[in-house]
Amino acid sequence: MEPHSFARTSRDNTTVESVVRQTAPIGRFAPSPTGRLHAGNLFAAVVAWCLAHREGGKMVLRIEDLDPERSRTEYADAIMRDYEWIGLTWDFGPYWQHDREEAYRAAYERLEREGLVYPCFCSRADLHAASAPHFGEKLVYPGTCRGLSNAERQERAQRKDPSWRLIVPDKDVTFDDILQGSQQQNLARECGDFVVRRADGAFAYQLAVVLDDAEQGVTQVARGIDLLPSTPQQIYLQSLLGLPHPEYAHFPLMVNESGRRLSKRDHDASIDELRDRFHTPERLLGRMAFVAGMMPNDAPLTLEEFAREADFTKLGGRISAEWS
Repeated sequence: MEPHSFARTSRDNTTVESVVRQTAPIGRFAPSPTGRLHAGNLFAAVVAWCLAHREGGKMVLRIEDLDPERSRTEYADAIMRDYEWIGLTWDFGPYWQHDREEAYRAAYERLEREGLVYPCFCSRADLHAASAPHFGEKLVYPGTCRGLSNAERQERAQRKDPSWRLIVPDKDVTFDDILQGSQQQNLARECGDFVVRRADGAFAYQLAVVLDDAEQGVTQVARGIDLLPSTPQQIYLQSLLGLPHPEYAHFPLMVNESGRRLSKRDHDASIDELRDRFHTPERLLGRMAFVAGMMPNDAPLTLEEFAREADFTKLGGRISAEWS
């Protein structure tokens, strides 16, 4: 694969973010410790590791435990053991988001001082009623609370704790995805002002992840295509906060036989079931590469063989791989 490099250009009412990298990438694992691994998030970790290592790169391990009610240390420990079983190594970390509260707060207060955030009192039902879903079933926020007066905000705050949204401009963010090609999103029309701090006071994923990637030296972000619509928002936040732009690679999700996305909640293809069924990491990796269309047969593979021999161009487009 040809090396990428960082470059940024702009033109009238358009922000263009493209990535050019001259050195070996630093990728990342970013599991949420809210349950055990399943085939879908294990496949995501394998793809991230392979994309970095096929170019001589390294990996960061970050435990994304922003949600303290659902996150459990035993799940984080189990995820690390499962990574080790399949051979997924990391060079930096583990880092924990619960240790980063001060950094998130400082960035949020900077945005607040610059007048870029405002309180939002909309309920989930309000959002569904007022906006239409776009790709990934993402709702576009129509700016309902942006124009509230101070008196209106004070009155509503007596009845409901607000979340806090970042004001976005009517501009396009364009970036080149390693697997999906050129991507573009108009922030105002296809996203709307987005949440950077939740009503319970916790800092939102979009803010936390851009700060973590910058602090931890991540230059390559490989993840499922369901997160593709979030990328322009993260690029915009990076620009506001003076942070570097990683390169991005989004790949199709694994689904079950009925076409439903694999999930922790439904215990699809859990790691324990996979280990019992395939017995060795090589047999499991071979099966993953085959069902994803990256290899022509179902032969066992080491991680190094997966990175070297699997056809990553098959991960372009939005067709999900069926796990069976």
